[in-house]
Amino acid sequence: MNLEWYIARRLIGGKQHKSSIISPIIKIAIAAVAIGVLMMLVALATGVGLKYKIREKVSAFNGHIQIYNYDNNRSQVSVVPVTLNQTFYPDFNLTSGVRHIQAVATKAGIIRTEDTFEGIIAKGVGPDYDWSAFGEFLVAGALPDFSGPLGEQVLVSSLLANRLGLEVGSRFNSFFLKEEDPSRVPNRRRFEVAGIYDSGFEEFDATYVLTDIRHIQRMNGWQPDQVGNFEIFLEDFAQIDTKSREIYSKTLSNLDTQTIEGKYYQIFEWIGLFDFNIALIIGIMILVGGINMITALLVLILERTPMIGILKSLGAADWSIRKVFLYKAAYLIGVGLLWGNLLGLLLIWVQDRYKVFTFPNPEEYYIDYIPVFIDLPTVLVLNAGVLLLCVLMLLLPSHIITRISPVKAIKFE
Repeated sequence: MNLEWYIARRLIGGKQHKSSIISPIIKIAIAAVAIGVLMMLVALATGVGLKYKIREKVSAFNGHIQIYNYDNNRSQVSVVPVTLNQTFYPDFNLTSGVRHIQAVATKAGIIRTEDTFEGIIAKGVGPDYDWSAFGEFLVAGALPDFSGPLGEQVLVSSLLANRLGLEVGSRFNSFFLKEEDPSRVPNRRRFEVAGIYDSGFEEFDATYVLTDIRHIQRMNGWQPDQVGNFEIFLEDFAQIDTKSREIYSKTLSNLDTQTIEGKYYQIFEWIGLFDFNIALIIGIMILVGGINMITALLVLILERTPMIGILKSLGAADWSIRKVFLYKAAYLIGVGLLWGNLLGLLLIWVQDRYKVFTFPNPEEYYIDYIPVFIDLPTVLVLNAGVLLLCVLMLLLPSHIITRISPVKAIKFE
């Protein structure tokens, strides 16, 4: 193996190629591999990054898994309460892999100003609410604090604020129907805008106003230990279906579970198409890179036909000679991988740091800039896969060496 690699480096490579016809062909092949790897890295980073970002935004408003009363029939608003006196709250112990659990409640209402009105869903949250996602969404003011006495602070979206003419510190009236008797005078609440958020998700921004859960409890006539539902956040989103089934099997018979994939199946079916697009791009790039390497290998064999004849006349086996050319091809592929990784990872880092590239129509992708995400194991697997597949593609064209006659090869010009 060492001798074959030495021959590949000394007889096929070397300075003599700098002035020969093989030099531009080799450079083109290396460039094709490098560009292909760059495109694959960018496709992976942008596809996965967009999936993660959309998933994070949907999760911020709903959690990964919801536990609620069966009688609610998966309604958007909380009708039948669930008691806080559960074995899994506040310390979740039904299964492993749960990062956080929080109690919430929702109620439909209307915000009325002097000039206009908007329908909303008031989402009541408490001291256990995870505000980490909304910290990123916040564009003005501050996140409300619901750990103290009952107050009037709420968090509204920039979309609703623009429609209603609200800003931080504005006060407004809101009205909520009484569930037990909608014909009665609605509940009236006066709120103050503590902060304004912008998630980029118009479906949620046009609807949700975050307020103290105690307002929802009082308007619905619930006890302090009654809430609308529980939201669960997992450590690993890939386990969402498994964990949902485990949680469902271990909760009381009057409780049901629902994942955000089931609740917003259209969104997740759409982002599921990203995987197909990524696989298609990777497949095309590997095919293009492999074809270019096949061309370079055939030209190498053609140029080194006399050398092949000499090696055969000295008793070298066909497979040994083939390995010489395959080693050289693998080396060229490795050079292309090196440059492709350097350029691709640099481009991904610049985009992640400076958000250079943006969407021309952000409302269709729920985000202004193109998000990127990639990790080291993915990069290593991608490179190993490209190298392996390209070398395998070269096995068939390298078979032409076995058909070269030593006598004719030595006379070959």
